[in-house]
Amino acid sequence: MANTCFALIFISTLFLIGSCSDDNSSDSLVNDQYLLIPDHHFEQILIDQGLDTDGTVNGQMLREDAEQVQRLDLNLNSHFGEIEDLTGIEGFTNITFLSAVGQNLEDIDLSSNTKLDTLYLQNNYLTTIDLSKNTDLITVNVLVNKLTTISGLEQARQLKELNLSYNYFEDFSITNASIEHLLMSDNLLTSFDSTGAPHLKSILLTTNQLTMVDLSSNPSLETMVISNNALQNISLEENPNLMYFYASSNGLTALDVSQNTELVDLRVDRNPDLSCIKIHSGQEIPTVSISEYQEFNENCQ
Repeated sequence: MANTCFALIFISTLFLIGSCSDDNSSDSLVNDQYLLIPDHHFEQILIDQGLDTDGTVNGQMLREDAEQVQRLDLNLNSHFGEIEDLTGIEGFTNITFLSAVGQNLEDIDLSSNTKLDTLYLQNNYLTTIDLSKNTDLITVNVLVNKLTTISGLEQARQLKELNLSYNYFEDFSITNASIEHLLMSDNLLTSFDSTGAPHLKSILLTTNQLTMVDLSSNPSLETMVISNNALQNISLEENPNLMYFYASSNGLTALDVSQNTELVDLRVDRNPDLSCIKIHSGQEIPTVSISEYQEFNENCQ
């Protein structure tokens, strides 16, 4: 009887050891050969596009498959609003393009995707994003999210276009010598600082809560759209290349565009306390939008 009990205990011990060994082997396999893809919708899209070559929704894909991908567009198959978790994206180390538009993402870690140059994450639920490891970025579009902060932009030395419109920023400052186009309409901005972005060509700040902006460090500016704010004054003397200036529905009391000889479109209607807009002698602006109580004059008192 004692021998029988000993045998049973011995066999049970071997079984437990074998089970633990199998589990460890499986974990090792996932880490070394396979990526964990817990979001079934994410994996199904990868399968549909022929990227996950085992063709089965099983929560994993070969790392080798992921490393072959250079362009990852998760919207090609109309699976909008399905992905909640992009765990596994860290294995796509060679992608230069990522689009995950109209999904249900609340966070994303792109620290392993160091070759990205184009990023589209519009219409998600992101509250913050860190791009400090994505130094090759040229285009970033995170329109319509819940962002209050974005970090790492100063590292993106090739950045040209940044779209942060329809988010929840209250203040924003950017230091990036390469950026040319910045869109931040429909936020909650009370403070905006572009002094660290000397090569900006266009700025969109429509529908915020700004009372002032300093454009003296943006000599390349061609388009400035700041309608529907609480702007009280603005100087355009350091913006000789300005072609489009929209500042309708603000609180301007004075405006001098006499130094902006390249202006082709000026819209400053619905500024109740702005009656005189200063121009220089002979200056013509092809397209204007002003209120009936406003006039152009060489001498504004």
